[in-house]
Amino acid sequence: MKRACVVGAGALALIATAARAQADSAPARYSAADVHFMTGMIVHHAQAVLIAGWAPAHGASPALRALCERIVVGQRDEIAVMQRWLREHHQPVPEPDAHGSLMPGMDHPTLMPGMLTPEQLAQLDSARGPEFDRLFLTFMIQHHRGALTMVRELVDTPGAARDGLLFQIASDVSADQTAEIDRMTRMLAVLSQPPQRSPQ
Repeated sequence: MKRACVVGAGALALIATAARAQADSAPARYSAADVHFMTGMIVHHAQAVLIAGWAPAHGASPALRALCERIVVGQRDEIAVMQRWLREHHQPVPEPDAHGSLMPGMDHPTLMPGMLTPEQLAQLDSARGPEFDRLFLTFMIQHHRGALTMVRELVDTPGAARDGLLFQIASDVSADQTAEIDRMTRMLAVLSQPPQRSPQ
């Protein structure tokens, strides 16, 4: 519960920062790339929330459950902030689609970077116990790396990421998910070690 409060407070701080900025200055410039990023990241986050929410029912270890709790709380908060940003800029606000079958603005199926395919989702959903832990970590590392790709694409786009709140969200995604990749890589390495034999 304490972890949830800390992460939730971070999202509230983002909202408060945005409100102060709007009150003290002219509306910030934003670009089509900014809207594309926010819309796409909502869908991207929704899939992470979906699969992290499976941990209790799939026999995940206590360590993985703690990680999943943090992911669920943190990314739900960020989804709410990104939806609010889109509303305030009079842009369409997508409902979180955990399957993310379409890139925003495209009319043919294209998964966003790092998102799990339907086959990967089914494979993870059928796993239990240590196998769920292993697959979850493998797939969530892939998922987080995709989010980092989305951030890089945003900041590499001329004229993008000049809005203060959007830049803060992108920076937080980059920092948080880089740290979580490191943590998950260590957890996966432990799972990959062969079990030690008991002394005779």
